[in-house]
Amino acid sequence: MPKTFCVVDTDARQRAAARTLAQAGFRVLGAEGAGEADYILLPMPLEADAASLARILRAARPGTLALGGKISAPVQEAARTAGVELIDYFLRPELELLNAVPTAEGCVALLMQLRDSTVWESDFLILGYGRVGRAVACRLAALGGRVTVAVRSAGQRAAARCAGHHAEPLDALPTLLPRFDALVNTIPAPVLPRERLACLPAGALILDLASRPGGTDFAAAKDFGLDARPALSLPARCAPRTAGTLVAQTVLTILQERSETP
Repeated sequence: MPKTFCVVDTDARQRAAARTLAQAGFRVLGAEGAGEADYILLPMPLEADAASLARILRAARPGTLALGGKISAPVQEAARTAGVELIDYFLRPELELLNAVPTAEGCVALLMQLRDSTVWESDFLILGYGRVGRAVACRLAALGGRVTVAVRSAGQRAAARCAGHHAEPLDALPTLLPRFDALVNTIPAPVLPRERLACLPAGALILDLASRPGGTDFAAAKDFGLDARPALSLPARCAPRTAGTLVAQTVLTILQERSETP
């Protein structure tokens, strides 16, 4: 008999993950099947509704393996109490890298939706040049956008230049910001406080892709007439089928490394 996955939640990303797991040969049940499951696939991020997730974990058999993304402390404690092994699949480098693609595509889609100009021949400032920053810069440039990257690391500035982008140190923002009406922040630190936001032209659009609380003072942005928006969970919002498939593929890799098969 094939091993069983309990897939918690029924959003589009989890449904896509469930289909991939079923195609791999696993028997797939919903949250009601936690008590008979060999594995539990929890949603991402694991921040909200910890009480509901705790009930599901308590229903599982001790020793069951649960996998989730961005796991909060209350959920970790619930798993320990239930005797359930818990793995954060979002800490896997391959998923972080692959997840940058739907994040970047979602970002570009928002830029096209929220602006009244083409990406082509428009100027964009990207703060940070990690996985997401690189993916966004590459796609904007491919559409004809003129991309400037601002980042603290000299190595990352060199990488941005090698990719064909302009690159500036992060401490040059006071002189850079007046030239841009479209910014993408990927740095999870307060890089756009009130004093820097004051340098932007009125009506500038800021998409903040960084993890909470982001890098933007949103209250100050509103005071200055800027359109600043947190843009979190873009893979789930813009490409849930791809995002769910990537999660399931990562989970399957984890199980393969543990020599566990359907």
